[in-house]
Amino acid sequence: MKFPRRSGVLMHPSCFPGSYGIGDLGDAAYAFVDWLADAGQSYWQVLPLSPTGYGDSPYQGLSAFAGNPLLISLDHLVLREHLDARDVENAPAFPTERIDYGWVITWKMNLLRRAHENFQTRAQAAQRAAFEKFVSENASWLDDAALFLALKEAHNRSAWYEWAPGLCAREPDALARARRDLAQDIARQMYLQWMFYEQWLTLKAYANAQRIALFGDIPIYVARDCCDVWANPELFALDAALNPTLVSGVPPDYFSQDGQFWGHPLYRWDVIAKQNYRWWVERFRSALTLSDVVRIDHFRAFYNYWEVPATAKTAREGKWRAGPGGKLFEVVRENLGDMRIVAEDLGDFDAQSRAGLDALLRQFEFPGMKIMQFAFGGTAEAAFLPHNYTRDWVVYTGTHDNDTAVGWWDSASAAEKHFTRRYLNSDGAEIAWDLIRAAWASVANTAITTTQDLLQLGNAARMNLPGVSGPPNWCWRMAPDALTDELGERLLDLTQIYGRVASPESAETASPAQT
Repeated sequence: MKFPRRSGVLMHPSCFPGSYGIGDLGDAAYAFVDWLADAGQSYWQVLPLSPTGYGDSPYQGLSAFAGNPLLISLDHLVLREHLDARDVENAPAFPTERIDYGWVITWKMNLLRRAHENFQTRAQAAQRAAFEKFVSENASWLDDAALFLALKEAHNRSAWYEWAPGLCAREPDALARARRDLAQDIARQMYLQWMFYEQWLTLKAYANAQRIALFGDIPIYVARDCCDVWANPELFALDAALNPTLVSGVPPDYFSQDGQFWGHPLYRWDVIAKQNYRWWVERFRSALTLSDVVRIDHFRAFYNYWEVPATAKTAREGKWRAGPGGKLFEVVRENLGDMRIVAEDLGDFDAQSRAGLDALLRQFEFPGMKIMQFAFGGTAEAAFLPHNYTRDWVVYTGTHDNDTAVGWWDSASAAEKHFTRRYLNSDGAEIAWDLIRAAWASVANTAITTTQDLLQLGNAARMNLPGVSGPPNWCWRMAPDALTDELGERLLDLTQIYGRVASPESAETASPAQT
């Protein structure tokens, strides 16, 4: 079975406590894995791990394949002797409760530059060989990503479509000149990717050894200002001047009378199909190297998607188009084997679209999602109420895009609170744990909560407010020692009561793409 009865916690690595202004893949991450294992959990879910661009959002990544250098552990670089202990002894007095990205980026990237310089002068033959092996094995994406990231740095992080015309159009002479002029910076970007991948995959192996599966995330669309659009413009709806012609969004709904105008360049699915979905196969291969399970954000666009002219004033001017459907996943499965994928299938649907998407999910045994906070509108027929689930769902108390459970409760209407109290037989005093219990008790095979809900935090700890860019989005950090043994024992008790603890002999962490 792809998804036996299990549970887990959503926690992005940037949220870990530590001395360097942002969480990383160091000791706090390993302590979190230990805590999860002691609490009987089977999944650690993260947000996209790509280098962040505008607004520091992991959903506006600069590459679909690269990792975020800001997550590299400086302490582990010290252990490898790429940094000296004195380099990190006098770290600035960064805030502990939030990430100040401007401050952190400047300080940490300078140290990562020093680490690369030390690697160049100090590395032993074995380390150099390991680096060269990584560069060779990942050349299909790393060559372009390292050049792109070096060029962005050289252009003061401006968007690629604002660069000189020769670079925008990837003219061979312009690229050759950039590779020559930026050779040292390109080498450093390759080094940072090597360190990220090595640290993440070492952490993943540690988690897997404790029967914790890593649960990753793929945004279905990529940002216009990313390496993948720059390096593969033929795959996207761009005109001859490399400007988007068709962009992403969603139609008008209850929440927005004009719809949502997201602005990602849309895929040219006809071109991608003629290439036998090669780019998507490699994207899934990468995701299933970094994770054991992958959630796909806005999965419905594989069935049908909202196409908006780039010149439109609102998303209201869009129309529905058919996505690639099952053919894409057939090709991916032929190349990578069966996959453990979770489909983010939320939003408004007409009957035909819902039926078509459900058929696609059933065909490949991809579970969809239920959000507990959406359940209590006041009728027993509400789709998000636990008694209406079947086993093939992943239930969340909330996600990175929702209020925390406490924040939701604080702003809920009187009618919603009344129905919730009746349904959960609760006075609301510990509403976050009431939702966790209901999720764990449900028949859904997979139940996930957030660290914020475990800690019963209010909306000051919310991860993201959609439609808003910049702080406080993506800035929350957990307090040191917040996840206590007592908290773990409480979660373990629920996990045991509701039959979500993996047996010692289970081997569920290896994804088919890795075996």
